[in-house]
Amino acid sequence: EWLGPGGLPGLQNRWRVALRAAVGSTPIHSRLSLKPLAWKQLCCLFRDLMNPIDTNLTTPIIAQVLSIDDITLGKEKDKYSVRYRGKLLTESSKAFEQVASSLKPYGITPLFREEDGRDIILLISGVVKPRPSNPVINLILFILTFLSMIFAGTLYAYSGPLPEEPIGFVKIIFNNLIIGLPFAISLLAILLTHEFGHYLAARYHKTHVTLPYFIPFPFSPFGTMGAFIQLKEPPQDKRTLLDIGIAGPLAGLVVAIPVLLYGLSQSTVERIILSPGQGIQLEGNSILYLLSKYIVFGQLLPAPNSYEGVSPFIYWIRFFFTGHPVPIGGLDVIISPIAWAGWAGLLVTALNLIPAGQLDGGHISYVLFGKRVNFLLPLILGFLILLGFAWSGWWLWAALIFFLGRYHAEPLDQITPLDPRRRRLAIIGLVIFFLVFTPVPLMLSFAGG
Repeated sequence: EWLGPGGLPGLQNRWRVALRAAVGSTPIHSRLSLKPLAWKQLCCLFRDLMNPIDTNLTTPIIAQVLSIDDITLGKEKDKYSVRYRGKLLTESSKAFEQVASSLKPYGITPLFREEDGRDIILLISGVVKPRPSNPVINLILFILTFLSMIFAGTLYAYSGPLPEEPIGFVKIIFNNLIIGLPFAISLLAILLTHEFGHYLAARYHKTHVTLPYFIPFPFSPFGTMGAFIQLKEPPQDKRTLLDIGIAGPLAGLVVAIPVLLYGLSQSTVERIILSPGQGIQLEGNSILYLLSKYIVFGQLLPAPNSYEGVSPFIYWIRFFFTGHPVPIGGLDVIISPIAWAGWAGLLVTALNLIPAGQLDGGHISYVLFGKRVNFLLPLILGFLILLGFAWSGWWLWAALIFFLGRYHAEPLDQITPLDPRRRRLAIIGLVIFFLVFTPVPLMLSFAGG
């Protein structure tokens, strides 16, 4: 049989193990890309940034919502054309909508900020005019990704004889592509739901957004590196950012959990027995995945033959965070292709909920903690680097977060806080991250001899 997570041994040669090990560290993700409103990005979004603004025009508009203490004209080094400081006279979200709609015909964009206990309204020359996307590109990438997923599903599901030559192996796989459809359809349904969760939330808030861009990745365990969408304009406020950011993971889980449970119901529990020279690759465990297996099979899996003289609690903590010792001789679930897709859906959700940068979890932590979230970054990087000694893929993720995760999608209105319902929703998002996070996604082991 082909080497698969939870699968039985029976490898005919080691190059297949090497192939799966090489691609096993590939990240799969769904990134909601939002341009952070740093100075350079502002220059790109608002091309007439430093054009003069007539304060005789704007001051009466601002005075309707702000008790003005002072007015400052921006210089070249400043991040605004005009700055008003004072105290808002009305609720911040209503004030922003009123000011933004009044200034838009004049090509001016307001930014709401807070500083030293005072409300600040910054005015910038220019408004974002989203350029139309080309949906043909999205469609082509979608088709290529679907085909790549079918190929990956076939690799997982095929259990017949395999030739030693790679060309013969590829021919056999192409002749059996039909068996890869259950995996491909299941995983694609999860990713599509995730992406359109973002998309529909953005459209609900009247925010321009692209269709999903899927990323095909043939010869990988999943056939894809995930997908992403990109907002074409900054979100209005933290509430909008949270709604768009968390909609994807929540929508994806609504599909991933039933897919996983159904896939597990089609799976079996068998003993892991390896002959000398044979190898096995196991899928890692999250709390939610362990609970799902317990619901279906009534026991924690994989179940070792022995706890090696330590308490079960200590054994599971060690196994959960290191993936060792691999329970050779114990029981484990031989997951079906559909269960494999459901497990991948949980992994996608976990990766996207990492609370850093422009990942979904980064948006959630930013709207909860604001600038204080920057103190989390060193802790997250250190944690991932440590986990990298158990699964090297975390080193790649640590590098990506270090270079790309230091910026956040800053809304135009940063004064309007989360309402109590959304604050609870954001906390639920962080709880879900801890439930689906998989410290060691893939474990590879060979029998001695």
